[in-house]
Amino acid sequence: MRFQESETVELKAEVTDEIKKEIVAFANGDGGKLYIGVADDGTVLGLNDADGVALQVSNMARDAIKPDVTMFLRYETLNIEGRSVVAVDIQQGTERPYYIASKGLRPEGVFVRQGYSSVPATDTAIRRMIKETDGDSFENMRSLQQELTFQAAQAEFSQRDIPFGPSQMKTLGLTTHDGVYTNLLSDQCVHTIKAAVFSGTGQGDFQDRREFAGSLFAQMHAAYAFIDMHNQLHSTFAGLKRIDRRDYPEAALREALLNLIVHREYAFRASSFISVYADRVEFTSIGGLVRGITLSDAMMGISVCRNAKLANVFYRLELIEAYGTGLRKIVEAYAGTGAQPRFETTDNAFKVTLPNLNAPGAEEGAHVAPSGDAQEEALRSLAREQGTFTRKDVEKALGLSQSASGRLVKKLIEEGRAVSIGSGKGRRYRLVEGK
Repeated sequence: MRFQESETVELKAEVTDEIKKEIVAFANGDGGKLYIGVADDGTVLGLNDADGVALQVSNMARDAIKPDVTMFLRYETLNIEGRSVVAVDIQQGTERPYYIASKGLRPEGVFVRQGYSSVPATDTAIRRMIKETDGDSFENMRSLQQELTFQAAQAEFSQRDIPFGPSQMKTLGLTTHDGVYTNLLSDQCVHTIKAAVFSGTGQGDFQDRREFAGSLFAQMHAAYAFIDMHNQLHSTFAGLKRIDRRDYPEAALREALLNLIVHREYAFRASSFISVYADRVEFTSIGGLVRGITLSDAMMGISVCRNAKLANVFYRLELIEAYGTGLRKIVEAYAGTGAQPRFETTDNAFKVTLPNLNAPGAEEGAHVAPSGDAQEEALRSLAREQGTFTRKDVEKALGLSQSASGRLVKKLIEEGRAVSIGSGKGRRYRLVEGK
């Protein structure tokens, strides 16, 4: 039998630390064979204790390589020219990238085969293997950086007297079964929220701009403090009675911010945006609705969570009450105010616009939403659910005032998009299909 090194064959005269590198490289690639007891030039040197060498390699692979690669290794003792050679057959692993535990999940610990040599993998190659193994869900992927801390998360859990140790981190998905960190909730989060305040209704003049980084919890608290600072309190008087009203309902701001954090697409590195104008505040998150879900579905409370593990953490911490309720809570927060929030979605973005209740002309802002706007989407959902509806149903479902709901129904009838059924107190309405 003639031995020669190749892309799939590696020769070693004896057991050295280099063997770990070769096993990792073959497991990360298309597999290969390692022959121990053979010199680089193919000369068979033999081994005095072939069984001991096989056991030594097996222990090395089990203790020094992560994830567990042992199930992809097969050992055989060959008798060549009266000398013993250990052949280690290494198959491609299913949990790539494999790496030397002491080096970590970075180029100096991850190796691939390049020609006849095993070399450090590039960051790009490591990311590709992680994506191929873990899928497209960013929160499920193993983090490329493993020197992570979770101080903000620890503080958040401690405030609620909820344990936050290694077992809880594994249960919540912050670590994998073999103790590797995922991309979830570390203080070293690479994503940020950018916020800006403009003096008017356009982006002409900046008054202030910020960028919030760190743990998502740190970003959440800092971003809310920022928008709360710009949520001014205005007072009016009705006779002797003083009436205080803030620019924005606090519940709406809270839900819009949580939606921005929990439901964004973290596979994109771009920042989410909070833009404060004189008459509104906009929350723009990266990633549209999950494929297959329409805005109408979302307004009905149907939720397919893009970041299920992240949502579960926020649910555990009672930051969100239930999946799919955020948008409806925003609408409810504006009920009876004479103004309505607006929701817009594209393939790659989702925007929540909250009107300023104290802006000039805010009371006149209760205009009928155009076709395709969140109001009409929600109305169509109501019609599908009930078949027919009353003006009061519209008022309740969309959070409109009595006059605003009446104007909406009247407009739909005038445009031929709805018909009236019955009269008086028993009057109901039905949407016209296809209009």
